Amino acid sequence: MNDGPFKPTIFYDDTDEELDLIATRSMRAQWRHRRVGPKYAKFGRRVKYLGAHLNAWIDKNTIQTNEVA
Repeated sequence: MNDGPFKPTIFYDDTDEELDLIATRSMRAQWRHRRVGPKYAKFGRRVKYLGAHLNAWIDKNTIQTNEVA
C-alpha cells in the first residue's frame, strides 16, 4: 500500500474537514447506511475512520489509466 493523504495511525472524526477529500459528510452517511465506502468504527454516536483504512480505500478505488507519451 502506498502512502496516502491520511496519517495511518490517526482516527479521523466524521466531522473533520480532511474527510471531505473523499466525499461530503452527507455522502459518507449514505455510504454507511448502504454499507459501502471506507471501513469505520463507532464510539457511542461518534463515527471514526482510521487513516490506514482511508488510505487503503483510496488505493482500492484508484483507477489506473494508460499514460500517453
